[in-house]
Amino acid sequence: VSCGDPQRAGMRPISFVRQVIAVCLCPELLTEEIFPLDVRIRAQKLLEACDGQSVGSYTASSGLPHVRQTIAEFIMKRDGVPAYAENIFISSGAQRVFIKLLSGGEGQHQTGVLVPQPCPHTLLPVLDEAGVMAVPYRLIEEKNWAVDKSELHQALTTYRGRCELRAIYISNPGIPTGHLQDRKSIEEVIEFAAAERLMLLVDEVYQDSIYAPNREFISYKKVLFEMEKHLRDSVELVSFHSLSCAFVAECGLRAGYMEVVNIDSRVMHYVDTLLCTDINAPVTGQLALDLMLNPPKLGDPSYNTFAQETLLTQATLARNAQRALKLLNDLPGISCQPAKGGIYLYPHLDLPPEFRRQAKVRKGLEPVVFYCQMLLQEEGLITGPGQHDERTGSHHLRLCVLVPPDALDEVLYRLSTFHLRFVDSDVKSRK
Repeated sequence: VSCGDPQRAGMRPISFVRQVIAVCLCPELLTEEIFPLDVRIRAQKLLEACDGQSVGSYTASSGLPHVRQTIAEFIMKRDGVPAYAENIFISSGAQRVFIKLLSGGEGQHQTGVLVPQPCPHTLLPVLDEAGVMAVPYRLIEEKNWAVDKSELHQALTTYRGRCELRAIYISNPGIPTGHLQDRKSIEEVIEFAAAERLMLLVDEVYQDSIYAPNREFISYKKVLFEMEKHLRDSVELVSFHSLSCAFVAECGLRAGYMEVVNIDSRVMHYVDTLLCTDINAPVTGQLALDLMLNPPKLGDPSYNTFAQETLLTQATLARNAQRALKLLNDLPGISCQPAKGGIYLYPHLDLPPEFRRQAKVRKGLEPVVFYCQMLLQEEGLITGPGQHDERTGSHHLRLCVLVPPDALDEVLYRLSTFHLRFVDSDVKSRK
């Protein structure tokens, strides 16, 4: 059983997305009445946007023009500010492409990027591969993983002279912490980036997955465009979104996009050139982006089913997060901040000193990695070890709650059984 990473096993996919993609892959279905009329009409329109009316054709390196326009229209509707298709780039790894663009230099001239601690578990390998130094800034756990200005300045001071800081990376909602920035917090980060002349790299992939009461997602772009003119005209912003979002979660279709704001046109040309050196995002993934951002509307034949499926996913995610949070906080030696959005919980583990010593001395492992190995061996449960915070010495687990409720029941039962046995054995060893 896995609860460390996103999965939809056993959860119903979004029928509209799957049906339209099916018709695009098998155009003979256009004349059949197996699927609703709006499915066939959308499939026809998307096929017309492909070269040769086939999903088997290549696309421009930056993506299908039709889909880029759909993305721009989605952003305009979401934020109430202009968005342009030429500022949209579709890729199967948009973050990797832009980080590669930033890379360069050696020694004290090596490119550095401020990254949250904790951060998405795939980010550090991407930075390392590109030769970019990760400069950690600590999120404040006791304040529900808040982004703190003093921590940003401390990271800046600590690494000054060791690299050339070029950007700050943000995930909002937070991965894997589930924190959600409010307008004031976003404004503070934008002002910090402007003062230090840093590019903002903002991962907003879980923007559709906010379940905290009386909270809503606000994009960095929306906040930026409502700030003073000198900021909205100068702060460089790159925002990311993808099919990995919670309600679609078609991770295997490998497509996402980035929107760039206030980026020099020469840099834009270089981004497009970099994309040319990579394989373009799968056409089916690009079409799924179009469907995700322009879903059925009220009155369409597919609307009721679509609404039911998305509401079910969102309700399941919210209930799962609440249930898991309660159980985790009831276990001895575990505490967890409530998530406001996203698909993860990030519980804190208070591991006994003797266990930590054994993990390092006998196994040569970080204690939380040893804990996860034991959990896998004894209970067959896969969890993601969190990042070790050297300043605080704290340990965490990464738990994905986007799973069917019955699967979550099994996960929580195995985890609690193992942990209570683990705590009991530690108590006995100290007697």
